[in-house]
Parts: sequence; structure tokens; C-alpha cells
Amino acid sequence: MKMLLPFINETFPGVIWRMEIDSLSETIFMEIRDTGDKKVSFSSVDLLNGKPNFTGFTTPERWLTGMEAAYDGLLLLHNYQSEGAPVHKGIIAIDNKATICWSNYTYAFDHLTINGPIVYNAQIQPKKLFLADIKTGTAIRPYEPAIDTEPENYIEVPQIFPPSYLQQTLPIEPHGDIIHYVEHNNLRIVSLHSLKAEQLKQHLYIIDDGIIIYDDLLNAGIQKLQPESFIIYKNSLIYIKNKSELKVLNL
Repeated sequence: MKMLLPFINETFPGVIWRMEIDSLSETIFMEIRDTGDKKVSFSSVDLLNGKPNFTGFTTPERWLTGMEAAYDGLLLLHNYQSEGAPVHKGIIAIDNKATICWSNYTYAFDHLTINGPIVYNAQIQPKKLFLADIKTGTAIRPYEPAIDTEPENYIEVPQIFPPSYLQQTLPIEPHGDIIHYVEHNNLRIVSLHSLKAEQLKQHLYIIDDGIIIYDDLLNAGIQKLQPESFIIYKNSLIYIKNKSELKVLNL
């Protein structure tokens, strides 16, 4: 039986704080935060060829910057008004060559649609939403909810079950009364926790017809049970190991 190996295996210099997948360009973008150095950077990986598009992109604002959304090969970033406030301000658009395509510091992002980003001028109240051109940032037309609908993200998250749901012997004794589980392409994918010698760990297993064809230790020495540790995107398993390693397997 064929054993699986990661198609993408990238380690980043900080915590993978957030991920965004652009299904139009088949790109995964990541927000990487180094809390010790108070520095945030952004990286992009091509989900089709497995190669990084860019890594370590930073803006002049070292810390108060984050991701908004990704669409058609571009990543939208924002700044924060202050460290103690969650309010976003401004939009910066970068492409898969880490080139800034446009920026506007009076705009604010509202949400993403199948036609592109919906934004508004933060200096005008009440706010008036409009569709912006993702490539240039220019206004196209007012927001129309009937046609500017939510895009499909093609993401499946694992469900929560008791360990007994698998009805088979697991390689280790699960700690706690839940596992995270999904079935895809006749494969059983499960994440669970174990407790041995007072050490809590998080594991991932892929099972094919009762045989483990892939396993990984996601986290060791953790203090509490972790949330779901993986997603299925189309035909790929995507997960983060040790908070800083991106791994993608083609299922």
C-alpha cells in the first residue's frame, strides 16, 4: 500500500497566525507573526506546483498589519488603528511576486464576493459599500447583494466525534472524549490527543482500509486540548505543525 508524503513542507520564522486560500489562482497566503521581535510578514505558496511564490514580505508597519482576503492572485492587507484596537484601516494589495499593486489608506475592507472585494471610504458616514477592482483598487459600482454573493471556499473542516465512532483500534489511546475526523477519497483522517507521562500531544493519522498510511506529531508539550488541526481543500489536506510548519498532502 502506498504511503503518503507531504507535497508542500515549508517552515516559517514565526507563528502561522492566519491562512487565506485563493481558489482562483490556487494560492495559499500566510500571515506570520514573530511575537518576540514584534514583526509580521507574509508568504505565498502555489498549491499546484508546491513552490513558494514569495516569503517574508513586510510593510513599513512592522507589527500592526494583517490579512484581509485573497482574490484572483492578489492578497489584501490592512493596518490597525492602534495596538489596543481591532479596528482596521487602509488597504494594501500585493500580487504573487510580492509587488504592491495599489494602496489606499482611506478605504476599509468590508467583505469578499464572487466579483471581488467590497470596500468603503472610512472618511464618509454612513458608509457606502462599493465593488472595487482587485487589480487597481478603483471603484467599479455600488455593492449589489443580489449579484455580489459570497464565494465558494471549497474548504471542509473536520467534525467532532467520540473516539468510538471509528469502530477500530487507534494506534494510541485518545485523551479526552473527542476526535476530529473527516472522510475523503475513501480515506479516514483523524486528529486526536494523547497523554503520557503527564505530557499532552496532538497527533494526525490518515487511514486507508484500516492501515495507517500517514501520521505526524502536530504538537508536543501543549497545555490544553487544541482545536481542529487540519482542513480539506478540494483534494488536499492542509495542516500546521508546531505552529510554524505548513504541510500539504495530495489525497
